[in-house]
This record gives sequence, structure tokens and C-alpha cells, in this order.
Amino acid sequence: MSITAGFTCSCCGEHQTESPLSYSATAPDVWGPAFETDPDSLLTSDRCVIRGLHFFVKGLIEIPVIGSDHVFTWGVWVSLSRENFNRAVEVWNTPGREAERPYFGWLSTDLALYPESTTDLKTNAHTRPVGRHHVIELEPTDHPLAVEQRNGITRDRVREIATAVLHPA
Repeated sequence: MSITAGFTCSCCGEHQTESPLSYSATAPDVWGPAFETDPDSLLTSDRCVIRGLHFFVKGLIEIPVIGSDHVFTWGVWVSLSRENFNRAVEVWNTPGREAERPYFGWLSTDLALYPESTTDLKTNAHTRPVGRHHVIELEPTDHPLAVEQRNGITRDRVREIATAVLHPA
């Protein structure tokens, strides 16, 4: 999904034909190569277990784009308690699972373009229908990411994010 107007990158001067509206982390920040051969660890596209002790689900932080019908999304990982993770897995393919209560968790993806770390922000993971990632609701704090989720972002901010992702420091 993208905003099709495109933009000229302020870093390299190249014209990008579109402004992407989603970016995604492939694993929780604590995942590393050592876990790939650990029999008590698992990483799939939407679930992660580390050493049988730490549990994560992937979800989407959705941010409205002001003045449009678009939504910008960050694909992030959230740590859950063993109990909540087991429940999420139990209902993973169950129609009607969106009626589940939200699962409390901690954001486990650092989105480095924010001035303050995003790791360990308090969240609620809301289950959606089968085949769709959880929606991650941040605790309403003054953290810039939480403010953006509440208030939305401009198209200029979408372009700023695209530039930062294209040219990480």
C-alpha cells in the first residue's frame, strides 16, 4: 500500500514513485542467530519463542494519515506472557477469535527513527479475524509514537519516515 503521489528523497535527491505506507520488522529485537538452532526457540512470520521462556506475536501499529483514507502501519513484535501467548496460539485459526480480550504486552521492536526508544512501551494486542495480524494499541503516553497513533501523521511525515527507512543513519 502506498500514497501514489511519490516524493523526492531529501537525502539522495532521487524521486520515489510512491510513499510506502507500511514497514515491518522480521523478528523481535532480542532474536539472534544463536536461537536459530536452539530446539526451544522458534521464529515464524507471526510468532516467536525464545528458549521456551519468552513469547512474542507480530502485530500492526496503525496510524491514520491526516487528510486521507490511508493508514500507515508499523509491523512490530510484542512480548506476551506465556498464558496470553498460549491463548493466542489456541485460538489462532478459530473463527470469531476477534472477540478475545486484548493481550497485554511490551513492544519488542525499536523503531530507531523516534528520538526515544520504542522498546518496552506498554501495549495491548487486539486479535482480529483469522488471517490478520493483531492490532497493537500503545498505552496513551507522551511518547512520539503513541502521540502519532492517537493523532495521526501528515503525508509529509510519511515521506520523512520513508526517507529515514531508505537511508538509515
